[in-house]
Amino acid sequence: ALQTIAEAQKKGGICAFVDAEHALDPVYARKLGVDLQNLLISQPDTGEQALEITDTLVRSGAVDVLVVDSVAALTPRAEIEGEMGDSLPGLQARLMSQG
Repeated sequence: ALQTIAEAQKKGGICAFVDAEHALDPVYARKLGVDLQNLLISQPDTGEQALEITDTLVRSGAVDVLVVDSVAALTPRAEIEGEMGDSLPGLQARLMSQG
């Protein structure tokens, strides 16, 4: 994904990186040729927030490449706010179906 961003940036493209895992490694990204100064980076707290950001960017047409890292890390707000051990089956599936 970072290589795709680097290639798009070389061609003048505007790129966004939704870092749901909060794990973007700037040193590694630079080595791959990513221009971090010109990369839109978001580190959302919840899956809903990540999807809102993604939806806004896609609908705006302002970006040429949008990366979400990763869908598996999109944690629903209810899961974050819930008590340990709460049974919340299907939350991530419901979150993804909202988009």
